[in-house]
Amino acid sequence: MSKEKVVLAYSGGLDTSVIVRWLAEEGYEVIALCLDLGQKVEDLEAIRKKGLQAGAKEVVVENVAEEFVSRFVFPSIQMNALYEGTYLLGTSLARPLIVEKQIACARKFGATSVSHGATGKGNDQVRFEIGYQSLMPEVKIIAPWKIEKFYKAYPGRAELIEYAQAHGIPVKATKSQPWSSDENLMHISFEAGMLEDPWTKPLPEMFELSVSPQEAPNQATELLLDFEDGAPVKLNGEALSPAKMLSKLNDIAGANGVGRVDMVESRYVGMKSRGVYETPGGTVLMAAHRAIESITLTRDVIDLKDSLMPRFAAKVYSGYWFTPEMELLLSLIQQSQLGVNGQVRLELYKGNVTITGRRSPHSLYDADIASMEKDKGNYNIADANGFIRLNALPYKIYRRARGNK
Repeated sequence: MSKEKVVLAYSGGLDTSVIVRWLAEEGYEVIALCLDLGQKVEDLEAIRKKGLQAGAKEVVVENVAEEFVSRFVFPSIQMNALYEGTYLLGTSLARPLIVEKQIACARKFGATSVSHGATGKGNDQVRFEIGYQSLMPEVKIIAPWKIEKFYKAYPGRAELIEYAQAHGIPVKATKSQPWSSDENLMHISFEAGMLEDPWTKPLPEMFELSVSPQEAPNQATELLLDFEDGAPVKLNGEALSPAKMLSKLNDIAGANGVGRVDMVESRYVGMKSRGVYETPGGTVLMAAHRAIESITLTRDVIDLKDSLMPRFAAKVYSGYWFTPEMELLLSLIQQSQLGVNGQVRLELYKGNVTITGRRSPHSLYDADIASMEKDKGNYNIADANGFIRLNALPYKIYRRARGNK
């Protein structure tokens, strides 16, 4: 009798390494899918071997870094998306691509089930499971952290570490460094362990992609970014693919202490959560993209995008990528970026990103009109009087109606 096949989203970390073994012990034939999203710390070949050692029938490793940056990271940057004004959505953006590849893998291997290592308190369970059901409605979902037999046996990371050690499964987490991390080319995130106390300062050795601003160089690093239709295509004159662009910016910005964020965010499932993030390259791209848009988009288009940005960020954060609303928002983003071309010059210095110049062949900035020193162009100063009177009219009427109170 053949075993039921399940495709597990496998990172090689503590949780999913234990889950591989647990699923195999439960009688499943496990296909572990490990995606290379540009994470530089992990040895993907070692992860493959670890998955087989843990009990997977097959471990599929696929490099999707270019697709991740071009299809998910860049549209988010083009929307200038920040969740709760701070988070650049690095983990959130990776989940729909993992879901896509997992469902494709399930169809390829004839699996009827998919599984993930997200807990019952986090956002990822929502991101994964809404995505699964959107792309393969009939699929069976196995979420061990919501199965009583599993979570009672392994209620915390200490028990998972003990289980992994007992079965000879090498994992990165230790009892002395119990925080959880998730990495891709966009960022690395840290949570759990000592970070669950929002007053506890992160340990310096926790950070992996950046030096502290205090230890960054004492001189500024200047960069020149070229954009075509809202996407960065050249760095200091060198044409780079999306993944190589972000990777190089991560190295440069990280060396200058750029991109660290420590925040308490509102999880979609209702609770507050403390997360620490390193997003060096994404922080630079966000600032540069804002700068090139400032001279290529009209005020009303900027205002429209800014008004929709929180909604886009919330949809991404909460796992609603495969929805009609997201299709509309992505179409709007793509249309808005046509002609967002030009160069942005910026400086990185001890954690700061400073724009020092921007220019575009499609610039809406006209020095003759804007200059305080000239009286050229089509701007008639006398027109301002009527413009102001008309705009003030509703408020004059309102004040009179209230008796000038």
